[in-house]
Amino acid sequence: MDIFVILIQSTILYAIPLMVVGLGGVFSERSGIINLALEGEMIFGAFIGAIFTKLIVQANPALATSQWLYILGMLISAASGSLFSLLLSFSAIKFKADQTIGGTALNMLAPAIVCTFGLLIFSSEKVVSNANFVIISSSYGPGMQAAMENDFFGPILKILFDKMFISTYICIAIFVVLTLWLYNSKIGTHLRACGEHPQAADSVGINVFRMRYLGTSIGGALAGLGGFVYIATCAATTAESGVAGLGFLALAIMIFGNWNPLFISLGAILFGFLKCLGVLYMQIPFLKALGLPLYFYNIVPYVVVLIVLIITRKKSGCPKAEGIPYDKGAR
Repeated sequence: MDIFVILIQSTILYAIPLMVVGLGGVFSERSGIINLALEGEMIFGAFIGAIFTKLIVQANPALATSQWLYILGMLISAASGSLFSLLLSFSAIKFKADQTIGGTALNMLAPAIVCTFGLLIFSSEKVVSNANFVIISSSYGPGMQAAMENDFFGPILKILFDKMFISTYICIAIFVVLTLWLYNSKIGTHLRACGEHPQAADSVGINVFRMRYLGTSIGGALAGLGGFVYIATCAATTAESGVAGLGFLALAIMIFGNWNPLFISLGAILFGFLKCLGVLYMQIPFLKALGLPLYFYNIVPYVVVLIVLIITRKKSGCPKAEGIPYDKGAR
């Protein structure tokens, strides 16, 4: 039962960043901007969040486990990811640059920034914040601790509340609220219209450029948030020049989910499960008995991504105008 609880907890920890970053890609691409820079935005957001956290913890070590510090770090990371994404939206909208090349450039720029400024400020390519935001069972009262030992309810309570992070519930709430906003609000409808028929949207008074800036900025904010949540939950709040390829995996999940938030969330859970196998396979008797190396389990999620993308290649629901620079003179 314990390994079952650990497996579900680990799946959730990996799925949450994938889900949030995948939704960020939806916002950007639904507005008409191809966002291949999710990986770079995650790296940059995680880097800035780790610096902020490290400086606060150095000033007051007692805050190393503060949930309020964690929430502030998430806000800082989201803001920095949004700012970083402006490089993509500005080049794509103002200069009509190739969005694929622009996104690739940001993915190359972010690790360079981390390594350069990490060495410059901290004499290391890694930023170790020394913060630990996990919530353990001893944080609760005796009643909750006793309930966790119950044979029936105990495993469920452990999954939900033991060795978990407040970011899990915050990110789920953000995912639900932004999904409802995108599909049920006036601005969300305008944003999606700019990714499907920008000329028609412009003809009824919608500012296409503004909507595309908005979509890309929200996407960058979610990617930055996802980057910081990933390092806080899976990498000991240590920022470096990569996030284990989660940005690219989130991009693939977005395509696999057909740009639909519901399917993206299901895809994130699936690939979160596959991702955590590389961490836990030695604790699972069946997998341990197979004797396969760690590298096999590490490549499984990406092999599955390739297979899924091949299978679903003819069922793409991508926005019709994504990647096409908007020209007011073209009708």
